[in-house]
Amino acid sequence: MKRFIAPCALALGMALAVAACTDPYNPGQRAAGGGLLGAGAGAAIGGLAGGGKGALLGALGGGALGAVGGAATTPQAPPPRYQPDYPPPPPPYRPY
Repeated sequence: MKRFIAPCALALGMALAVAACTDPYNPGQRAAGGGLLGAGAGAAIGGLAGGGKGALLGALGGGALGAVGGAATTPQAPPPRYQPDYPPPPPPYRPY
């Protein structure tokens, strides 16, 4: 059991680090993330319900549905912020 904790902690840390490097407005990245989450959930449910072949079928179905759901729910990117064009500041005062 102790040999299982370190690899799981490492995998969790790597997953969290990679999860921060994504663009929520890119449909391709959302489809990949949804597919991975769907495949994991489908494999877990299929494994509990039907064993080995059930896990495979659950992963395939969950991955496909997750990818479609991730791509379909991609939000629109917000409009760019308004940056007014202010004039440059005046030169510093230098008394003669």
